Amino acid sequence: MTKHPLKPGDEVEWSSHGSTTHGEVKEEITTEKQAAGRKVKASEEEPQYRVESAKSGRDAVHKPEALKKRS
Repeated sequence: MTKHPLKPGDEVEWSSHGSTTHGEVKEEITTEKQAAGRKVKASEEEPQYRVESAKSGRDAVHKPEALKKRS
């Protein structure tokens, strides 16, 4: 189990180009793989999250500390 409490389906927000955007966690990434158009270096100890922007519908990958769960 990972240290961070995010899971697919969670609504989150993050900073993007000087503003805040929000969207949905689509995937927890715990291995090295291609996602959102780039190579993601993640592990069980240091997961990353693929999120989909609610505004643009585009995917992005963020480290847990960059994401804030929306209430």
